[in-house]
Parts: sequence; structure tokens; C-alpha cells
Amino acid sequence: MGETGKEEYKIQSFDFESQKLLKTALKDPSNVDLDKVANVIVDQSLKDCVFSKEAGRICYTIIQVNNMPMMALVNPVYDCLFRLAQHDSLQKEEEVDCLVLQLHRIGEQLEKMNSQRMDELFSLLRDGFLLQEGLSSLSQLLLLEIIEFRAADWKMTDAAQKYYYSEVTD
Repeated sequence: MGETGKEEYKIQSFDFESQKLLKTALKDPSNVDLDKVANVIVDQSLKDCVFSKEAGRICYTIIQVNNMPMMALVNPVYDCLFRLAQHDSLQKEEEVDCLVLQLHRIGEQLEKMNSQRMDELFSLLRDGFLLQEGLSSLSQLLLLEIIEFRAADWKMTDAAQKYYYSEVTD
């Protein structure tokens, strides 16, 4: 068992230097290059999707300890979202669902930090929705919903809420 009151993170899959970097970042983020930390975390997350949940916990802790938004994560997060917006990922409902969920959670904040990349991402999503063959009905619905959500200034209109989330009755 670990020490009480101290979070433990699953970072054993990292090389020694990366583990050392992450441990330092978790204790005192001001003593590390946060861009490097973000890149290490994102690279591992892209290699190992199971690690993604742990990556979120680590980033959340670093942000809490640092007591400020982690600007270093903006571009790596965009990189992950762009990866989820690629042709092969849009074919998988669970990846489209993940993409849409993340955009609901942090899309507005990301757009404030880098609106050009958000425009590029949504251009990919629109093209995927309109031009890509073989998308499931659920994936099409999710993509349309997030496109409308952003178009409504990151808010769900009453009409959209009713259309996307009301149950169909006989």
C-alpha cells in the first residue's frame, strides 16, 4: 500500500527520465518544462489509449498544483482531437463519441486559446460529416450535434436539445 493521502500514478510504462520528469511535475510544476511534460503525456496517450484516463488525472493534478491553466497542453490536446477527426477514427463510434465529449467539455476554452486550430478542426469534422462514406448513423448524429453546438456559441439551443436528446415516442 502507498502512503496515505498521497496520490499514486501509473507511470511505470515510461522510461526513467520521463518518470523523473512526471514526478517532478506532479510535485512542483514550476521546476519543469511543461511543454515537454505535455508532449510526454500526449505521446504515451496516443500509443496507449488505456493510459488516457491516467493522463487526465496527471494533468489535472499538475494544473491544481500549479494553480493556473496549463497553456502547454493546448496544442497537444488539439493534436489528439485532430487525430480523432481523421478518416479512420471517424469510422469508430467510440472515437467519435470521445471526440464530441471532449469538445463539449473543453471546446470553448480551447477555441479562446487558439481559434485558428479550432476552425481547422471543425473544417475536418464538416468534411467528415458531409463527404465521408461509411459513417454510422450515430457518428453522423454526433458530428452534426457538435457542429451545431459550436455554431450556437458553445451552447445547446432548446430546439437542438429536443432534437438530439428527447426520446422518440409512438
